[in-house]
Amino acid sequence: MFDQFTVVTDPVGDSVALSAIFAVLPLLTLFVLLGVLKVKAWLAGLISLAVALVVAIAVYAMPVGQALLSATEGAAFGFFPILWIVINAIWVYNLTVESGHFDVLRRSFERVSPDMRIQAIIIAFCFGALLEALAGFGTPVAITVVMLMALGFRPIHAASVALLANTAPVAFGALATPIVTLASVTSGANDDSGLTVDTLGAMVGRQTPILAVVVPLMLVALVDGRRGIRQTWPAALVAGVSFGLAQFVAANYISVPLTDIVAALVSAAAVVLLVRVWRPVTPADLGREPAAVPAARGPVEAELAGPGTVRAAAASRSGTTTAAPALDGPGGETPPGDPRIDETAPVGRHRTGGDDLEPRPADQARAATADGRRLADTPAEVARAYAPYLIIIAIFSVANLGPVKAALAKEPWTVKFGWPGLDILGGNGKPLSSATFTLNWLPAAGTLMILAGILTALVLRVSAGRALRAYGRTYVELRYAIVTVMAVLALAYVMNQSGQTNTLGAFLAAAGGAFVFLSAILGWIGVAVTGSDTSANALFGALQVQTAARAGLDPVLLAAANSSGGVLGKMISPQNLAIAAGAVGMAGREGEIFRKVFGWSLLLLLFMCVLVALQGSSILGWMVP
Repeated sequence: MFDQFTVVTDPVGDSVALSAIFAVLPLLTLFVLLGVLKVKAWLAGLISLAVALVVAIAVYAMPVGQALLSATEGAAFGFFPILWIVINAIWVYNLTVESGHFDVLRRSFERVSPDMRIQAIIIAFCFGALLEALAGFGTPVAITVVMLMALGFRPIHAASVALLANTAPVAFGALATPIVTLASVTSGANDDSGLTVDTLGAMVGRQTPILAVVVPLMLVALVDGRRGIRQTWPAALVAGVSFGLAQFVAANYISVPLTDIVAALVSAAAVVLLVRVWRPVTPADLGREPAAVPAARGPVEAELAGPGTVRAAAASRSGTTTAAPALDGPGGETPPGDPRIDETAPVGRHRTGGDDLEPRPADQARAATADGRRLADTPAEVARAYAPYLIIIAIFSVANLGPVKAALAKEPWTVKFGWPGLDILGGNGKPLSSATFTLNWLPAAGTLMILAGILTALVLRVSAGRALRAYGRTYVELRYAIVTVMAVLALAYVMNQSGQTNTLGAFLAAAGGAFVFLSAILGWIGVAVTGSDTSANALFGALQVQTAARAGLDPVLLAAANSSGGVLGKMISPQNLAIAAGAVGMAGREGEIFRKVFGWSLLLLLFMCVLVALQGSSILGWMVP
C-alpha cells in the first residue's frame, strides 16, 4: 500500500498518446463540471480529485497509500502557503471595513475618476499588478475584487475584471519567483548559457509587455462593451503602453525581481496624470450596483450581521454611498472621516472615547448625499485609509531585501521536511523534489499579511476583540473557497506525482518543430491545474528546454513561453475562481465566472502562441536575446 513508486509517462501500451487519453480525464472532468454542468466548484474539485486518484491507481499503478499521501500533501500546500495568503489578505481588507475606512478609500478612488471603467484600470490592473509583484499567489484577486465591489461593480463583473487583469504581471509576481524557479529547473536540464534569471526575465519581458497593451482594453470592454472601448480607449492605451514599456525596460535593463513594481507604479502614475487633463464621457446607465460592499455574503449573511457589518446605503446609479460599520463596540474606536458637512443631522449617533454621543460619519454621509453635497474626508482619514496597503508594501519590501530574505530562508524560520510516508522517484530515479514540504512559517506571505493586519488594526484603531471576530468571519466567508483550493491542489499533486501531467507534456512535445506554437499551451495547462506560474515552470520548464534541444528550437524562447503562456491560465484556475467567488459572495457559482473569462483566456492564449511562433521564426527572431 505504501510501496515506493516510480513515475512513468507511458503506462498504457507503452504509448504516450494512449496514456494521454486517461491523463486528461481529471482536467476534462473539472472543466466540464464547472463550465457545462454548472456544478459548485468545491464539489467539482472533490469529484475531479477522485477521478485523478482512480487514474493514478488503476492506470498508472500508483500504490493506494502513495496516492492518498500525495493528495494530502497537495491539500496541505493548498492551505499553506496559498490559502494562508488569501485568508489573511482578505482579513486585512475586512479590518478596513470594520473601521469604516474602506468607505474613505472608495471615495478617494472616486475622486481620481468617478468612471467605473477608469477605476477598473487603476485598481484591477495597476494596483493589482503591484500586489502581484509583492505577494502573488491569489492576493491581487482577493483584494482587488472586494475593492471593485465597494465601488459598485456587480459581483460577476468584479470577479471577471480582477481575474482578467491578473495576467500580464503574473510572470514577474512575488519578486519574479516564477522566473527564478524557471531558471533553476531549466539550467539543470539544458547546458545553454542563456538559461539564467536575467536572460529568461529579459525574454519574458519581450512577450508579456505586448500582452499588457491589450489587457486594459479588454477590461473596459468587459465592463462596458464596445462603448467602453470607444469612450475610454485613451486611458486604456496609456495604462497598457506605459505598463508594457516599463515592464520591458525593467526586465531587460534594471532588475528582473523589481519589474512589476516599476511597471505598476509607472502605469498608475500615467493614468492618474491623464485623467487630470482628460475625462471620458460617463454614461448614466453604466450599471453601478447600489449595494456595493459584500461584508455579509450569501447564506451566512444573517450570522454575520451585527456590529461591524457593512450595509450599503441606497444610492443612485450616478453615485454609491456605503454605510460604515457600527462603531459603538468595545474599545471606543474613533470613526473614520469627520466629513466636513455643515449640519449634524441626528440620524444616528455613536460613542467616542468619552460619554458624548456624536453623529456617525456614515449617517452624515447619507444626509449629505441626500442634500446633493459632496462628501469630503479629512487628509488624516484618507492617509489612514491608504495605510493598510502602504504597510503591506513596506513589510513585503523589507522581507524581500537580500540579507533579510536569506536569513528568513534558514531554520528556524523556514523548515523543510519530506512528507511523511511519501516515497516517489522520478523517471530519472531520483526522489521528487515536490515530496519535500517547505514550511516557511515566518517569511510566508500569509504570515507577513498577519503582521500587516496587526499594524493595520493599530493604525485604524480597531480593538483586539473586533479584529479577532473579523478574522473568524473571514474563515466563515471563505469556507467553500478553502475546500475548493485544497481539493484542486490535491488534484494537482496527484496528477504531477503519478505522472499524468508528464504524460500530457510529453504528448504535446511530440509535435517536434511545431512545438514552438504549442509551448505556451503547456504553460497554460500547468497554471490552470496548479493555479501558480511558479508551479507550472517547475513542472514543465525542464520538458520545454529538453524538447527544444531535440527539435532544434531555442531553449530560452520555449522556457519563456512556458511562463508567458502560463499567466493566461491564471484566470481559469479553479483556485483563483474560488478565491474570486468567495470574495464577492458567489461561492458555489464559480462556473458562472469561469464561463465569463474562459473565452478571454483562450483568445489571449492564441495571441501568445502566435507571438511565440513568430519569435521562433525569422520574422520576430530578433526579439530573442
